[in-house]
Amino acid sequence: MESETADGGFQHETVFLAEAVDALITDPEGVYVDGTFGRGGHSRLLLQKLGASGRLLVIDKDPEAIAVAEELRASDHRVSVAHGSFADLARLVRELPAGGQRQGEVKQGDSRQDDVKVSGVLLDLGVSSPQLDDARRGFSFTHDGPLDMRMNNKQGISAAEWLATAAEEEIARVIYEYGEEKFSRRMARAIVAERARQPITTTKQLADIVAQANPAWERHKHPATRAFQGIRIFINDELRDLETALQATLDVLAVGGRMAIISFHSLEDRIVKQFMQKHVRGDDFPPGVPVTSAQLKPRLKLVGKALKTSDAARGRNVRARSAVMRVAEKLA
Repeated sequence: MESETADGGFQHETVFLAEAVDALITDPEGVYVDGTFGRGGHSRLLLQKLGASGRLLVIDKDPEAIAVAEELRASDHRVSVAHGSFADLARLVRELPAGGQRQGEVKQGDSRQDDVKVSGVLLDLGVSSPQLDDARRGFSFTHDGPLDMRMNNKQGISAAEWLATAAEEEIARVIYEYGEEKFSRRMARAIVAERARQPITTTKQLADIVAQANPAWERHKHPATRAFQGIRIFINDELRDLETALQATLDVLAVGGRMAIISFHSLEDRIVKQFMQKHVRGDDFPPGVPVTSAQLKPRLKLVGKALKTSDAARGRNVRARSAVMRVAEKLA
């Protein structure tokens, strides 16, 4: 996924494109999942590396991303498409068309393969460049548009609807917990005061409110960055979806299959790191109990160290400086 720069520019380069695909593929004839299709950067390279009988399931919440995915499906019989959250990964994998019926859209309730296992799952977390670039989607703090922020803008409540009724304490909690913004209480107070005067319905309104409430502007970072991040994560339930998707990924992976997770901020990466570490360690035993490594029954092993972007990549893409990719392989 990509993001907005402090000056309002947008970066379209797919982060960890070759690295993620190379780390993920262990069986060119296997079944793979791109849980965050976006505009298909990773998926297209995956397809180039897969064999004739390989298969790729692509998932995305965004209806516009799904429209692009359908075009890809129409040109490649190995692709199946699911409109939804990667939190539903386990069900969507079960509902993959069986046998030679590889073409088509995965539909709810169309269960075909209860025991299917996949060779790899890729999650490229966060908001995509096209979502930021389109002011109508309401993600951008520098491009004025309706205050929406939903990845699936046909489902759930918008950021404007939530801010219109949420308690000041809840707004402050969301901005603090999900945006890691230390001035969250000041921002929440300003939001509530402004909505008493007029509805907050555009991204520019919100950006101006929180910027004015932020007394410590950082160099090269818009003062509304963390508040927008926090509200977006909350509106889309991103962290809970991630936790669910990680467990589902572990369950659907075949032994020897891999997960590759790309994150762009500390909240996401912490969840991924702790999940992998837990399953690398294996079962918990009381302190002092003598057990062997095998008896701990670890389910994952790490593949290399956490990968950060090169200086060249960070120079081309400002957001790449925060990107981290972690890869793990299923043992049992």
